[in-house]
Amino acid sequence: MGGTREEYTREELAAQPVGAWAGLAARLVVGALREQLAVEDLTQPHWWTLNHVGGKPGVWNRTTLVELLAPWDDRRTDFDAVFDDLVARGWLTEDEGRMTLTEEGEAGRVRARERNARVRERAHQDVSDADFATTIDVLRRMVANMGGDGDLPR
Repeated sequence: MGGTREEYTREELAAQPVGAWAGLAARLVVGALREQLAVEDLTQPHWWTLNHVGGKPGVWNRTTLVELLAPWDDRRTDFDAVFDDLVARGWLTEDEGRMTLTEEGEAGRVRARERNARVRERAHQDVSDADFATTIDVLRRMVANMGGDGDLPR
């Protein structure tokens, strides 16, 4: 899958437009993730919700979770509709506003995590952990340089 990869000098690589390459990588990786999540009838905001609530049961409420997730959303998601959908599926419960996954929700979260892991593995082929970490660090610093939040997500 994909074309051949030529070798380039540092000078050739340094002259490339970061926005074009970062944007293309984001569209391809996010597109593959969204495609895999759609198999489970999930969107990225569904996944984000399952992942965060599964990691900290009973901690998140709608307001605090939306505050955390909204900056990462590129589709103007109605998060209440996402939460309502997960409740209607029987995957999420809310007790005094605090969210917890049900057994079915945890099973769905695990399936989604496995699908995401396959996409991550594909994207990371021939990319060392050191190169990946450097890439993230560089992009994080560029985000901060452009006035964005360069801190890692909570």
